Amino acid sequence: MEKKLHIRCWITMDQEKFFGPGRLQLLALIQSEGSLSKAAQQMGMSYKKAWDMVNDLNSRGSQPYVILKKGGEKGGGAEITRQAQILISRFRALVEKMERMAGEEAAILEML
Repeated sequence: MEKKLHIRCWITMDQEKFFGPGRLQLLALIQSEGSLSKAAQQMGMSYKKAWDMVNDLNSRGSQPYVILKKGGEKGGGAEITRQAQILISRFRALVEKMERMAGEEAAILEML
């Protein structure tokens, strides 16, 4: 019987979730698409939910993570800040480290 160890990681602030896999994906999609609405669409969520997530990140973080540009003749858009790029990088590194540790522990559990 194969034993697996699953982990999930979130950053909390004031005992509430602040950043995790969903927000990581949203920021990464905003970065690649240049649009909050396109990022939300790819995640299968409403624009309002995505906007609420961005607003929460921006208001509770020490600096803004996403800059939203209002529409006009050429349309609006969104871009992530340097702070968001650092957060994405550090969070991914943390998850990779935790997955390695979980894999090591799972191998030990297999022997039990």
